[in-house]
Amino acid sequence: MKLPRSKYRLSTWLLVLTMVCGVGLNAVSAQDSNPSQDSNRLQDHYWVTAWAMSPSTLPPGMLPAEAAEHDEFDGQTLRLIAHVTAGGDTLRIRLSNTHGNRPLHIAAASVAEQSSGTGIEVDTLQSLSFGEQSDIIIPRGATVFSDPLPFTVDAFTNLSISLYLPEPSGLPTTHRAAMQTSFVSESGDLTRAVSMDDAHEISFWHYLTAIDVSGGDAVSTIVTVGDSITDGVGSTVDTNNRWPNLLALRLRNEADMPVYAVANAGLSGNRVLHERSPMFGESLLARFERDVLALSNVSHIVLLEGINDFGMSVSMATDQQVSAEQVIAGYRQVAERAHARGIKVIGATLTPFEGAGYFSEAGEAKRQQVNAWIRDSDFFDAVIDFEAAIADQDNPARLPAAFTSDNLHPNDAGYAAMANSIDLSIFAQE
Repeated sequence: MKLPRSKYRLSTWLLVLTMVCGVGLNAVSAQDSNPSQDSNRLQDHYWVTAWAMSPSTLPPGMLPAEAAEHDEFDGQTLRLIAHVTAGGDTLRIRLSNTHGNRPLHIAAASVAEQSSGTGIEVDTLQSLSFGEQSDIIIPRGATVFSDPLPFTVDAFTNLSISLYLPEPSGLPTTHRAAMQTSFVSESGDLTRAVSMDDAHEISFWHYLTAIDVSGGDAVSTIVTVGDSITDGVGSTVDTNNRWPNLLALRLRNEADMPVYAVANAGLSGNRVLHERSPMFGESLLARFERDVLALSNVSHIVLLEGINDFGMSVSMATDQQVSAEQVIAGYRQVAERAHARGIKVIGATLTPFEGAGYFSEAGEAKRQQVNAWIRDSDFFDAVIDFEAAIADQDNPARLPAAFTSDNLHPNDAGYAAMANSIDLSIFAQE
């Protein structure tokens, strides 16, 4: 039967509309199939996170002497030193006022390669901008990106990020266990100074939470998630001997392996399930989106956290007792959130802590139960057995003296043993 012309036209338009909608839906489905890998490729730059810190805050009185009177910065320049694990030809930074109690004014910012101390390689110095403006006010609780900046940097370079804070900053957003010396000066805007002669050394990072690069050879970002052991407490300051840094070096030197950026989301004192002191940050479950998933092009996560859940619940917070099953449930939550983004999650066994100040037999039993589950559950995409790598051969509940000075945190040799124990094939691309 021949359709009337009007119905024929309607049928034709419906067919065209169906085809267009179908194509559109299929395109969305294809794009969403692996958002962690594909979304940034649609932008002008393919970013990876070459350096990161997880923010917390400090109790009153812990700021350096020049700021301690008011527990804030005012009219000062911070020069923050960060060691990037990937190179590129374009750079941007992230600044955070996550833990601030008022808006934060950054009046000027710059980046350069560090020469030594407060000194910079002057021919690399460039000013940073924010929305094509030289200054920015960051609302309380917010994070901002700088504009992409043409800036050639090699992997394993120390960058010097300078921030001028012209007025009272309020409570600073901070990373306490930087294991890296940075600087603060009282002489106003020194963001373009070749050096800062009146600067004081500080052992914290403030406000700077990530450095992203593009145009290099890194295919994606590996994020190491944990507490003070991932933070590198116990390693030698300014040597970048944290196990994540050493992992980055091993990956870069391994033939036939993809090139990765490695970003450190360790936070000293952190716990999977609870929080107590502001300097230890929110629990991992609370900070995971901001500190891990929000980083650029994350493909793998290495999860090493839980020892503080067992130790601190006994020594510091009897109202926050946790079982091994509860920590395992926390791991499952973290992994499910990562898997939803197409990110592989590698579980790492908890390292020995007998002899540490908060050790208990009950905590040790929970550690052993958790480690058995990590090894045997087949829940993770891969497993790293850090316990086996650094436990004392004669007493597996302890770290050997050669690997620690406090029975909890590895030293340089201990961190090297951890990094060297990792089977790099778990990061091979399929």
